Amino acid sequence: MSATAMTASPAATNPIARFTTALFGLFPMSLTMLVLRITLALPFWRSGQTRWDGWFDLSFGAKIMFQDFRLHIFGAEYPFPYPDLMAFASGIAEVTLPVLLVLGLFTRYAALGLLAMTGIIQLTIPDGWMNFHLPWASMALAILTFGPGKAALDWLLGLDRVSRPV
Repeated sequence: MSATAMTASPAATNPIARFTTALFGLFPMSLTMLVLRITLALPFWRSGQTRWDGWFDLSFGAKIMFQDFRLHIFGAEYPFPYPDLMAFASGIAEVTLPVLLVLGLFTRYAALGLLAMTGIIQLTIPDGWMNFHLPWASMALAILTFGPGKAALDWLLGLDRVSRPV
């Protein structure tokens, strides 16, 4: 048996695997990751736009909302600690992290921040897990796992060139 035959993967000889690779290999990973980054960024960006009345001027509604919100943990409800600070931090994160995500700058850290925010949102609004929180968490985890792709400032600046093999 030749060395080439021993190192060839079973998928290379399987016609279905070759067809699948040829068909779905048409979609570049960088385009997929760009679309995923934009898709995750949009709902947070739109929410962040409602939090501000101007530069660093938190809206009245955002302040009241965090005073009224409750964390649902193990069947009990707890008020948000430091609601004004939490509203301000949330407002900053909701406009900063989506921009970083779309630009592909510090992408994995931005995705980690949005994943943490999704967890807090899940504790605040437990009924939204299937329609909102689960897809957001899935997108954030995919970005954390596969990185920003080549269509990102992280790649161009050499800040993140690590990607997991497929």
